[in-house]
Amino acid sequence: MDTAIHRGELPPSEVYRRFARIEAHGSSAAYEDWAGSVAEDPEVLDLVAGLPRPKRQPNLVFAAARLHGAAGTYASFRATLVERWGTIRETVLARSTQTNEAARCAVLLPFLAELPQPLALVEVGASAGLCLLPDHYSYRYSDGTHLDPADGPSKVVIDCRLGPGAAPPRALPKVAWRAGIDLSPADVENSEDCTWLETLIWPGHDDRRDRLRSALAIARREPPRVIAGDLNESLPALAAEAPADATLVVFHTAVLAYLDEAARNSFVDLVSGLRGHWISNEGPGVLPRLRPLPPSVASGEFVIAVDGIPRATADPHGRSVAGLENCG
Repeated sequence: MDTAIHRGELPPSEVYRRFARIEAHGSSAAYEDWAGSVAEDPEVLDLVAGLPRPKRQPNLVFAAARLHGAAGTYASFRATLVERWGTIRETVLARSTQTNEAARCAVLLPFLAELPQPLALVEVGASAGLCLLPDHYSYRYSDGTHLDPADGPSKVVIDCRLGPGAAPPRALPKVAWRAGIDLSPADVENSEDCTWLETLIWPGHDDRRDRLRSALAIARREPPRVIAGDLNESLPALAAEAPADATLVVFHTAVLAYLDEAARNSFVDLVSGLRGHWISNEGPGVLPRLRPLPPSVASGEFVIAVDGIPRATADPHGRSVAGLENCG
């Protein structure tokens, strides 16, 4: 994840140009085309520039446009965007990017499973809380490791490729307690919230859309608790509710890039002072206070760190994980 892209610190043309080159390239042909074309389209750039800086991010604008009918080629997307800009703008201002990708559990699982069990999970930036349910999904790792919940295979089956230096978990974590924090939690019983989560999934990612629907069904049966609040303000009290006989784990994925530097530093100071452990899964430039990263880490990868020590790189959507060496 490119922090500057998601925080809107660059001129809109460069935000969209970098999104096409770094984030969408090789992942979504449609979004790569749209973002690259927006970067060269003065009329559309003027519309985007009229948004508040945090709302200019391509995946938010694109999702809002798709919610109101945009699809297909850039010409078709552009026509919808221009013709329905008032409505699309309202959606951009009212909504946020809170993609809830259950597959990210696959790259977190090796690190959750190695901690003393049982666990008390707190996710910041939890959206609908789907990543708070890692013990409710089935996993298929590329080395042949298969893991299923105690009551049998799940409707959500997550495939994950293990790269060099990555070992699979040997068992699912035991979760004794779980809760999350989000500025605006997505309600799994609210059809508009669920439609928005689906729309945030990029074009061409049909497997992710199917998985989201299945994970939402599980969350409706086993609803995780997600409170509305600012992560820095709400975390201490929520973490204090965790049972003392469980290992507290505070974790997050693709969240801190949306905070300014002061808020990120406050969070690092806060979470570092809690009992238990902290697992972060963010873009390589999001947490510069982590131990230095090797130059092999690509800008399009996420970095998984445990208690501030980088341990692995991961695909942003959970499709693969590889180990990191010499970061201790």
